[in-house]
This record gives sequence, C-alpha cells and structure tokens, in this order.
Amino acid sequence: MKVIKRDGHMVDYSPDKIENAIMKANMEVEEADQASPTQIKNIIRYIERLGKKRILVEDIQDIIEMKLMSIGKYALAKKYITYRYTRELVRKSNTTDLAIKELIDGESEYWNTENSNKNAKIITTQRDYLAGITSTDITRRFLLPEDIVRAHDDGIIHFHDADYFAQNAMHNCDLINLEDMLQNGTNINGVMIEKPHRFITAMTIATQLITAVNSSQYGGVTITLTHLAPFVRDSYNRFYEKYKNRKLSKEKCEQFAREDLKKEITDGVQTFQYQINSMTTTNGQAPFLSVCMYLGETEEYKEELAMIIEEVLKQRIQGMKNEAGVYVTPAFPKLLYILEEDNVRKGSKYWYLTELAAECTAKRLVPDYISEKIMKQLKIDKNGNGQCYPCMGCRSFLTPYVDEAGKPKYYGRFNQGVVTINLPDVALSSEKDMDAFWNILDERLELCHRALQIRHKRLSKATSDVAPILWQHGALARLKKGESIHDLLHHGYSTISLGYAGLYECVKYMTGHSHTDNGEGKEFGLAVMKKLNDACKKWKEAEDIDYSVYGTPIEATTYKFAKCLRERFGKIKGITDRDYITNSYHVPVFEEIDAFTKLKLESEFQQLSPGGAISYIETPNLTNNLDAVIEVIQFIYDNIMYAELNTKSDYCLECGYSGEILIDDDLEWYCPNCGNRDHDKLHVTRRTCGYIGTNFWNKGRTQEIKERVIHIDDKDDEDK
Repeated sequence: MKVIKRDGHMVDYSPDKIENAIMKANMEVEEADQASPTQIKNIIRYIERLGKKRILVEDIQDIIEMKLMSIGKYALAKKYITYRYTRELVRKSNTTDLAIKELIDGESEYWNTENSNKNAKIITTQRDYLAGITSTDITRRFLLPEDIVRAHDDGIIHFHDADYFAQNAMHNCDLINLEDMLQNGTNINGVMIEKPHRFITAMTIATQLITAVNSSQYGGVTITLTHLAPFVRDSYNRFYEKYKNRKLSKEKCEQFAREDLKKEITDGVQTFQYQINSMTTTNGQAPFLSVCMYLGETEEYKEELAMIIEEVLKQRIQGMKNEAGVYVTPAFPKLLYILEEDNVRKGSKYWYLTELAAECTAKRLVPDYISEKIMKQLKIDKNGNGQCYPCMGCRSFLTPYVDEAGKPKYYGRFNQGVVTINLPDVALSSEKDMDAFWNILDERLELCHRALQIRHKRLSKATSDVAPILWQHGALARLKKGESIHDLLHHGYSTISLGYAGLYECVKYMTGHSHTDNGEGKEFGLAVMKKLNDACKKWKEAEDIDYSVYGTPIEATTYKFAKCLRERFGKIKGITDRDYITNSYHVPVFEEIDAFTKLKLESEFQQLSPGGAISYIETPNLTNNLDAVIEVIQFIYDNIMYAELNTKSDYCLECGYSGEILIDDDLEWYCPNCGNRDHDKLHVTRRTCGYIGTNFWNKGRTQEIKERVIHIDDKDDEDK
C-alpha cells in the first residue's frame, strides 16, 4: 500500500509510524484513557484490511480518530487530534523557517528580486521582509480559508500583500490630504506640527508627513503640489516685508523678493527630492511616492504652482548623483503631469512647462501623463460633472465621489486592497469550451469576491488609534480617539480592487487571436472585461462597497503565474512558453505595433479598468528627438486617459558608459561597452509595472523586459 502525502508524493505504508503517533498521544493522557497495544494493533489491521493500493495520509488520520472514539478513548482521540494539528503547524512553520534562512543568507533568487525598489541585503529591508514572512505565515494558517490559500498557491488567484495582512489595520494606497495637514496642523509621534509660514518649511514638513503616512500602510501614496503652492506666496510676502522694512522702493522690494523666492523654491524642491530619496520607511524602502502637477486644481495660486512645477522638472532632468558622483535617474518620486488646454498646445500659456516635461521624460522616464480631457469624459460624479484627479501610487484610481456638501472629494481617500484573478488559468481550465469558460470565470470571480470580503472585514475592525497620522491627524481623516474607520470603507469613500492579469493569453488561447486584432479577439477581450465590471457592480450594489476593476501591476507575480500555468497545463506555444504573462490588458511586449495604434487600442480597454490602469509605449533614446516626445504627449491628451513613455537611462560604474545596459540570452545584464556584469556596478533603470525599478528583477520580469519591442521608429534619432 502506498500513502499519498500532503505534497502529493507517495511513500510506502509504514504501520510503525501509526503506532508511534498513537503511543505519543497515549503518554499525554491518564492510564485509564490510554489505548492498549492490542487496540492499537486492531486499528492498524483495520487500515490494512481496507485493501487500498493508495490512501491519503489525511484519510489514515481520520480513521485513527474515528476508531479511538468508537472504543471510548475520547480523551486519547482529543490528544491525537491535538498532536495532528501541532504536526501540521510544524510542517507549515518549516517553510517559514526556510524562507527566513534564505533571506538572511542571501541565497534566494526570490528575495533578491522580489521588489525592484528594495535591496534585500540591507538590514532595514530584511527587517521588513522578516515581519512579512511572519505575517504571511499567520495569514495562511489562521486568517484565510484553505481553498483561498490553495487557489493562491496554485496561481489561480493572487491574494496581494499577505505579508502585511496579519495587521488588521493596514490598507493599500491613498491620496494624502496634505492641504488639511499643512493648513490645520497635524501630529507626528505625539509632536504637534503647526502650520508652516514659508515654502521651504512646508516642503520639509511634507517629506516627514509622507514618510510617516507611507510607514502606516503598504501601498503607494500621492500628493499634489497644489497643496504647497500657498506657501510660495507666504514666502514671497515674507521677503517683500523684509525689504519694505529696509525702506526700499516698491520696485526694489518686488525685485529682491522675487530673487529670494526663486532661491527658496530651488532649495525647497532640492530638500524635498533629497529627503524623499534618502529616508527609509518601515517598509524598508524610500517612500513609494507619486507627485501630481495639475494647474487646473487652483486658480488663486496657479502662478505659484507653475513655479514649483518648473523647478521640480528642472531638478529631475538634472537627476541625482550616485555613489560615483554621476547624475543618474532616481526611482522616486514618480511624477504625474496633467495635460490640459493651458499647457498642451504650442502657444498656450504654460506650454513651456510641457516642453520641460517632454525633456524630462526623454531623459528620466518621468513624468507620466494624465489627460484632463479624457479623464473628465470617463470619471463622471453623481452631479453629472467630469472630474480629473491623480492616481494613488502608480496606477490605482478612486471612483468619483461627492461629499455631504455636494463637493467632489479625492484627497484623504484610499484603497482597501487587491485580489487578482489569473485570466489565462480560466481559459486553459475551460479547454476552449466557451460555455465552460464563462462558468469557470463566474466561479473564480466569486472566489476573488470572498477573498476581497475577508480583506474588507479585517480592515473594518480597525479604529483610529492604530495609525493616528492617518485617521486622527488629517492624512485621511480627523476621527476621534477610539473611533472606528468602518464608515470610511463604505458609501464610495474608499475602493477595493478586483485585479486581473493576462488578458492577452486568455484571449489568444480561447480565440486564436490577439485582442489587438480589431475583430474576434478584441470582441472577446472586451466581453471578458465587461464581465469583470458587471461582477463588481453587482457586489457594490449588494454591499455598499466600491469594488472596482484594476489592472494589476504584477511585478513578481507575473513569474509566479507563468510557472503555475506551466505546471498545471504544460508548455503551450504562445501561451505558457514564457516565464511571464502579460500585465492587465496590455498589448504583449513582443507584438509589433506602432505607438499611436497601441495607445488608441488600449484606451478602449483602459475605460473598462476604472479601478486602475496605465498604458505605455517603449521608445529608443529620444533625448535628441523631443519633437517625437511632444507628438506622443499631444496624442495622449486627445486619445487616452493615462500613459507613459519607457525610455532608457542606464549607467555603468565600471567604465562610465551612459546608455542602455543590455540583457543576454541567459537573461544576464551586461554593459555593452566594457562587458561588466556586476549588479553592484550597474545602474539600470527600467519601468517595471507603472513605476521605476532600479534593483533588478526576477527571471520572468527580466525576460519580459528583454522582449519589449520599440513602438517608435528611431531612425530620425539615429540620423541626429
């Protein structure tokens, strides 16, 4: 007889193991409650007389428990059940112990490439990972049902951020209400922070607030420069009064005040940039920050805002010095530039800012672009008004919301978390049977729904005391001590996300076509997206929770999903033969398509991903071809809500080469000038999943990066 163990392996049946297990339980009970040697032998003979060729280890244990109770050994049966449960915990903890050892020893490819913005060798990062391993262990053993854990392990779904889930108070991402905190004062670690009276002070305080907020959650945060613009005027007035008190003329007061203000803006932006990139949050990395630059958010302080935007762009173009003293591209903050009528056309008032933005994109990969025009067409609030606002972190968008006073509100709102469905697995499980596909999709969506409900219910237990900076001191709310955050999880105030991945592979397998074909493939792809939205709508109406479809930025998970698909379904050409699957609705990276066709096509799918999505085009070095960048930017404004340009910005510390660091056929990075392959001496910057990564990637993501085709012809660039 063969025994099938929990991991699927088969071993020879051993009666001695059964006898030893019962004897260990025997030693824990009174003599009268113990099973005799004869009774133990009878149990063993019963199992053997079943005559099975194969038997599950769990079935053997169930039989032992049943037989012990049938002979009246209830106390012993209870001890055996306890022993069985304890062994189960030990088995599961062993995987945790191994993960910890691999992390500390630096032996694991997974930990070394888990997040392209985290260096697993650094103590602060290791501390975060160690806490995450423990949280994941608790989540798997105690907080999630077995079927959801199994579906996660099999790559059927992905339960995101289990490494933070054990703490019931942590949410995903948000838009920080910096205006409230700066104008009305706030509190950090029990220290009152009063309203600043000049720009450079406001910028310094902003970095402290951002770091504190980012340390109280696990996702990205976004601020807007609009909330800092009033302090530019405060500084100007301060300088003007200084010279006025010196009895200078009005003209001289204005001249010197402008000169001092210019320097203060430069110093303030520099302080902000240095502190954001040098400080470390409790997550073991620099604050995961996006900065919005939207002139349309203010009329009163528009000129001051324009001055800040100009300086931010100029300093990002310059870059930041690395350890060798060479200016390179920093990962953070991500910049979000809002395109609007006042800046998108040559001759418009703020066109000079868009020219700077184009130069910055060509050299430093940011800013990314949000079209006010398209967003206002898609994001309609209950008053019938189109709204424009930034994403949270790299791509997560809130749903339109109007407060009790009838005003739109975005800053101070947040996302509760994400669970992602693996669409290629749905397709492959159906074996190309369309009826089966839709039935399986319904089942998998309900699995995601239950997992999302667990996320929501766990967060709903939190009170404002768990993160005062968020819930009591203005970042997200001004609740009282001990007050529940429950109400902020309903009525559309926050969102919770149904993520999805691999639309291309799903469509390709089911129809034989790409979803880019403007025919059968595209029609099926749109139908799948509509199905996801219909599910979210149904859940939202039933529960008053803003479920929203989200194009997941699967950095490490793309590799995991690909491996799971191959293990479950084998190697299928064009579907499971790569070490990654395609992100969200994107055109696959290897498919030849021009930039404008790609953006126009993806705009249709982006509309069906209201909880978050971003499109991109891959470009050659365009620093000498800014006209091409401008052309793309203007196309974005007229055609798609949110998009970015992926340029190249690398540096070799060994030889000083500045250009594109390449990837060989073994997926190893190397300098094309000197052949250097030492990761510690290569500064490689690539857009990973909407944000910039600089600490290298796992095998799957590296293969995806290698296979990216260029969407803009670089002949004009080469001619120059």
